[in-house]
Amino acid sequence: MSGQSPGAVRVAGGAEGLAEMHSLTRTVLEALEAGAADRGGPLPSGGPESVAEQVIRACGPILPEHGVGVGDALTTLVRAVAAGSADPSERDCVGHLHCPPLAVSVAADLAASVLNQSMDSWDQAPAATVVEELTTRALAKLVYPDAPAPDALITSGGTESNLIALLIARERARARSAEPLRIVVGENAHHSVRRAAWTLGLPTPVGIPCPAGVMNVQALEEILSGEQRPTLVVATAGTTDEGLIDPLPQIADAVARHGATLHIDAAYGGALLFSARFADRLAGLPGAVSVTIDLHKLGWQPVAAGVLAVADATALQALSLRAAYLNADDDTAAGLPDVLGRSLRTSRRPDVLKIAATLRALGRTGIGELVDRCIDAATELARAVDAHPALRRRAGEVGISTVLFRPILADALPDAAGNALVAEIRRHLLYTGRAVLGRALAEDADGRQLLWLKVTMLHPHTRAADLRALLDAAADTAFDSPEDTDVAWNR
Repeated sequence: MSGQSPGAVRVAGGAEGLAEMHSLTRTVLEALEAGAADRGGPLPSGGPESVAEQVIRACGPILPEHGVGVGDALTTLVRAVAAGSADPSERDCVGHLHCPPLAVSVAADLAASVLNQSMDSWDQAPAATVVEELTTRALAKLVYPDAPAPDALITSGGTESNLIALLIARERARARSAEPLRIVVGENAHHSVRRAAWTLGLPTPVGIPCPAGVMNVQALEEILSGEQRPTLVVATAGTTDEGLIDPLPQIADAVARHGATLHIDAAYGGALLFSARFADRLAGLPGAVSVTIDLHKLGWQPVAAGVLAVADATALQALSLRAAYLNADDDTAAGLPDVLGRSLRTSRRPDVLKIAATLRALGRTGIGELVDRCIDAATELARAVDAHPALRRRAGEVGISTVLFRPILADALPDAAGNALVAEIRRHLLYTGRAVLGRALAEDADGRQLLWLKVTMLHPHTRAADLRALLDAAADTAFDSPEDTDVAWNR
């Protein structure tokens, strides 16, 4: 029998387990280093089939009859996954809202995994419960500095935060009216808002036109005018495709005048609150009853690190739930904190620990400076695109830290062919392991829907100069493309 006997396998905690963790952590770090060297860039080359073959070849059967041992399992799996990863710490991995996590947050996340607290009852996470209370209180005050009793929840991300926001709004509406809650969203809203409405059995959201990528306030006024049904308007502060921010002050004013309520999905843009220079872009945010923020975007946390802030803590009573084995009435009366109603989930890891460690380590100004760096780098990159002879940028201001561009060569083709060329350029850069660029379908200045290459600057140490070679690669790939853009390059 190969591998280790069950008796020799250690748990992570305790004196013996922590001694084992010292050795295993070194094994993991060495495997990560070797895998990154194997990869040699922002992502593996060859595409899906090649990556699958490499992983299968390196790891063998995942469930063998007899184990291979802890050291071998960690080395082979971690090295193979690192070699086959899209690594956001690499300068040219810029396609998504996918940040390189800070070392301090990853170290704290290791502690969270070792301790394995579950945040559904105080007796499973006594100290973590306190840390979560302190952290959510601080984040709630960041969003609602003048509110008397704001609160916040730690969630798995924007999708869960938006779901809870709509759930709270639905329950508030049910207490006021027999009419179902109506959701009004910009056409630029994240798909999770419409999915949340479907999940909760709410009517299909009403869409608001978004010329130039942001909500049309006049169209919103027309929809809200004379409406008697309870209505929740969902605005966006940082769209996924372009990083654009809806006109929040005007939206908040319209919502208040018409007796509706407002939720703002600031999953991308919420971190601007940390910045002394850019926080004013979120003017109007306190006019919302709830706000979504993702700290695994412009917050440099490992996934998952979502937040839902509410202006009034009593709104969270909609999540209240009793389970005798977790929050019995007599335990609560005796002073044990009830944390079950702090999430839709039951078992929930202490993701707050990494957030708290980062907030405490850097403070508001330190995090704000990282936000500023990313925004400044995106502005510099936009200038570099404007100066490039073979590329052009989508007209308008840079959206937070997102830049859209496309080869000028694509504009010389009919729209469909030009879009196909842009799509194939992106795939070619992916398959060769050269870069991770995003894609976005956005309106051009003349109203045409065109496909653009997307760079999202989330690495706090990347400057525009670091991406000039990437811009050249995108332009050169356009010139080297096959005549029929529906046919991929030979790979």
